[in-house]
Amino acid sequence: RKAVQPASKAKRFCKAYAKVLRRVVLALLGVAYLCYFIAACWLNFQRALPLVVMTAVVVFFICWSLFKKHCGAKVLLLLSPIWKCFKKSWLWLKWLLWVALLGGLIIWLALDTARNPEQLISLAGFCFLVLFLFACSKHHSAVSWRAVFWGLGLEFIFGLFILRTTPGIQAFQWLGDQIQFFLGYTTAGSSFVFGNTLIEEVFAFQTLPIVVFFSCVMSILYYLGIMQWLIVKISWILQVSMGTTSTETLSVAGNIFVGQTEAPLLIRPYLADMTHSEIHAVMTGGFSTIAGTVMGAYISFGIDAASLIAASVMAAPCALAMSKLVYPEVEESKFKGKASIRLARGEEQNILEAASNGAATSIGLIANIAANLIGFLAVLEFINAALRWFGEMVDIEGLSFQVICSYILMPLAFLMGADWADSPLVAELLGMKIFLNEFVAYQQLATYKKKRLSGLEEWDGSQKQWISERAENITTFALCGFANLGSIGIMLGGLASMVPQRKGDLASIVLRALLTGTCVSMLNACLAGLLHVPTEVGDCVTFLSTANFSSTSYAMYTCCKQLFASSILDSGTLSFTGAWAGQAEGMWCLTQCCGHYNHTTCEG
Repeated sequence: RKAVQPASKAKRFCKAYAKVLRRVVLALLGVAYLCYFIAACWLNFQRALPLVVMTAVVVFFICWSLFKKHCGAKVLLLLSPIWKCFKKSWLWLKWLLWVALLGGLIIWLALDTARNPEQLISLAGFCFLVLFLFACSKHHSAVSWRAVFWGLGLEFIFGLFILRTTPGIQAFQWLGDQIQFFLGYTTAGSSFVFGNTLIEEVFAFQTLPIVVFFSCVMSILYYLGIMQWLIVKISWILQVSMGTTSTETLSVAGNIFVGQTEAPLLIRPYLADMTHSEIHAVMTGGFSTIAGTVMGAYISFGIDAASLIAASVMAAPCALAMSKLVYPEVEESKFKGKASIRLARGEEQNILEAASNGAATSIGLIANIAANLIGFLAVLEFINAALRWFGEMVDIEGLSFQVICSYILMPLAFLMGADWADSPLVAELLGMKIFLNEFVAYQQLATYKKKRLSGLEEWDGSQKQWISERAENITTFALCGFANLGSIGIMLGGLASMVPQRKGDLASIVLRALLTGTCVSMLNACLAGLLHVPTEVGDCVTFLSTANFSSTSYAMYTCCKQLFASSILDSGTLSFTGAWAGQAEGMWCLTQCCGHYNHTTCEG
């Protein structure tokens, strides 16, 4: 008893002064981090810039939280007279604001599309898809136009910031690079288990371990409460601006990071009491986005990480807006006006258990991905063989599932902004995504991208080998979603296991949600086409004069095409125009280009 007395006293002391001790520990940690932060900035500020940004964001939210806790009520009381005055004037201010925004948007579009008229096709496609979804609306007269316009407006603002502004481009490019760098750590685990040869040569051992790693990290972030915090902040922005309920907004915000069956788990206790419109929004959010775990796999294919992240972020407000357009609220929601709902953490006892559970959970997902790929690709090959056989009976050569999709979906691909020459291939990928799954489609898109970057000829006879950078970007956005026929079973199975008493309601809504989710991805693609800025060709004279022609690249292909266009063969005399006029290296560069690419000038 005497031996344990000091420990008992220490325990009682810690219990009595727990708050003081907690503050002391936090203060010491804060001082230690401040010293580290100052040292990092002092040694190399450029290197420490990401640390500065992350620290600034965390400090802002901490200060905002403290301000709300201690001064929020007082500030609201002081501002209440101004708020009352604003509410009285809101009726005419609202129309003034809408007219100003609409006028600004029209002027901006007129100036922006004057330089690249092909962007108008994407704008027309965007308008067509919105009108099509309105035509499919369950209750036309009950549409909440506030939710629709705010959702599309937020999507446009996010897209403009990410795809057009220098800070947005740099931030998302940096984020994409960091994710690619981060996913590289998967090699440490997979090479130890499978060996370097397998992970370099075999797809299953190269890509699927990334899903394990990503699932493990996501589970840790959930255990720490970081994911819940981030989801709540994003959902608050959507809820305040669009006027949607807290439950549906949280689920759609969660879909930015997790899959179609994981996001509803955030609001599992509330699913039984949700209206049909709210359930439709939950389903649409699941169909409109992809999970962070599979995003890692797509990045490993070579798909642009920044575009995938941007597509997931932009899809959230668009999914909410379109779900409220297609299935407007006509019931009285129990969650209307509810500021927030409680998000539970996982049941894990510590961070190691969270990591272990995350890795273990991914086994089912990996098996599902592998089984789907084997099954779908085998079925696709069988369908193509059957179609070829039927085609040959009536002298139609080369009939396949992809060819049929290219004809049926080609107008949609063109409306999204792809060139007419690229539209058949884009339509094929859309068909794969809708009728098979996006994994297969992204694999094929990655193949086209690799061919383009390696500098292959665009056309091999009558066969197009790759699609343009613009069509590539549009397709990346169009494929970014779980909206495919196979996902119907996954969605129904996942939600029915949570609320079995509403199985009939779920089955009656799912097809409409699938259509809405498919159109949301296409709307994102239209916006990507509208905001796409063509990559400018650099100084081709300098590039080709110093290039090593032992291998080809996309830059070499582009510059060789420019050189071919600048060459004129007149009465056996070869001359050059434009940037190549008077360049002594022109003839040597042309000879080298002719060694890799075919052109009429080379024949002369």
